[in-house]
Amino acid sequence: MLVLVAPSITVIVGFVDRVNHGDLPGLVELMTGDHELRVYDEPPVSGRAANTAAWRGYFGSFPDYRICPLRIAEAGDRVAEQERLIPVIWTAEVAGDAVRVWAVLEDSPARRREPELSDPR
Repeated sequence: MLVLVAPSITVIVGFVDRVNHGDLPGLVELMTGDHELRVYDEPPVSGRAANTAAWRGYFGSFPDYRICPLRIAEAGDRVAEQERLIPVIWTAEVAGDAVRVWAVLEDSPARRREPELSDPR
């Protein structure tokens, strides 16, 4: 069976792969120049240089962490992933072949409905 995958999902799968392999140069290649990292209610980290430093710190602090998606949904240039191991949802806005926004949100049944992820419970 042939399965068609949306281009935005392909970009995000590549982004997650680079996170999971601690590949900072590859991750930076997938960021737009105005890339934003949004973590919960913290102020966003804006720009490629600031995000490079943030990811370098993340990789140093959590070298063994891996993103393990349970479900992935997309709507145009927006992608959401429900995490399998911790109660978070990763969301992203894709611009062409790069990620403009990468956000970490607390997981909840209501939030799972926002990106059209079905509630597995």
